[in-house]
Amino acid sequence: MFLRHPGAVAVHHDLGDTARGLVTRIVRDARGVIDREEIGPVPGCVTCAVREDLIAQLVRHAPTATLLIADLWDSVEPRPVAEALIRFPFRLTCVLTALDAALAPVDICRGDRLAETGQAVAPGDPRHLAEALARQIEYGTALFLHGGDEEDADLSAAVLAHLAPHTPIVADPEVPGTTLCADDLAARVDPATAQLPADARTGEVTTVVWHRLRPLHPGRLFEVVDELVTGSVRSRGRFWLANRHERMLAWDAVAGVAAVRDAGPWLAALPEAAWDLVTPARRAAAALDWNPIVGDRVQHLVFTGPDLDAARVHALLDSCLIDAGDALPGAAAWERFDDPFASVLEAGRRGERQDRGSPGD
Repeated sequence: MFLRHPGAVAVHHDLGDTARGLVTRIVRDARGVIDREEIGPVPGCVTCAVREDLIAQLVRHAPTATLLIADLWDSVEPRPVAEALIRFPFRLTCVLTALDAALAPVDICRGDRLAETGQAVAPGDPRHLAEALARQIEYGTALFLHGGDEEDADLSAAVLAHLAPHTPIVADPEVPGTTLCADDLAARVDPATAQLPADARTGEVTTVVWHRLRPLHPGRLFEVVDELVTGSVRSRGRFWLANRHERMLAWDAVAGVAAVRDAGPWLAALPEAAWDLVTPARRAAAALDWNPIVGDRVQHLVFTGPDLDAARVHALLDSCLIDAGDALPGAAAWERFDDPFASVLEAGRRGERQDRGSPGD
């Protein structure tokens, strides 16, 4: 990048010593390291302090640099950083996720917490390695593979084509001229608007899509969550439960670590006057799913993993749908269903994720 942009400046924060509250800031340009400073001990939120220092450094070098690069630590997720930068007079043009081709297919399957791998961004960081990696892959506007051999590169490219099929894998990273919008970046990953993968099979990597309209019985779905999550490497999407017919629920699981959270109301549950308050992307996504009976309520879940059995995935989820033996559609009896997701959703509001094991357990 420095060869193509000799006036570029890259700012990196080494978080390898956050256990002691210490962070090392490293600033580089085409000549090499031009500034190295230890920051800390950092009180309170380490990531917040790093974000503030990053912005201050970018503002400092903006008058003379031809290109500013925020070189993030391995497990730092790009979304909060990008959304922080967009609030300042910077023009964000690319979110590039660089991946080691030899490690990426393995790491996306690992159930280790970041603290166990030495990549936690702060003491007590509860995230899992695969969780952070999935978010980096899916939020990026371009992907770059390095390291490994030809076989590693082929496998990594196949995995990425399933996880982020709409994101280009670039051989020679370049800085595009277009400016990225925070709302557009968010729409690519938010459950209500995400561009989810389609059914696909590449070698041993399989993606299975489940798309239905009928609501799900909360108890029956909860009983099969373990099998669905541990049988796939990555799954995500949006769904609705019969007893929560006004709320969109988001499904997010990777390497056996699952989360279900409330993603807000379905548009069909809102008065039409409120539709102007949601983003154009949200309205467009709802229009694509719109049904005259249930509105934009939909079951749209996507599972990716090695040699997934599509018929098995469909059968498991279909068995959880409300059927003729259940209460009539819209009946008040739905509200009386036992709902084991209640505690999970409450945990989600506290920012927790539910560990469901790991693939192959």
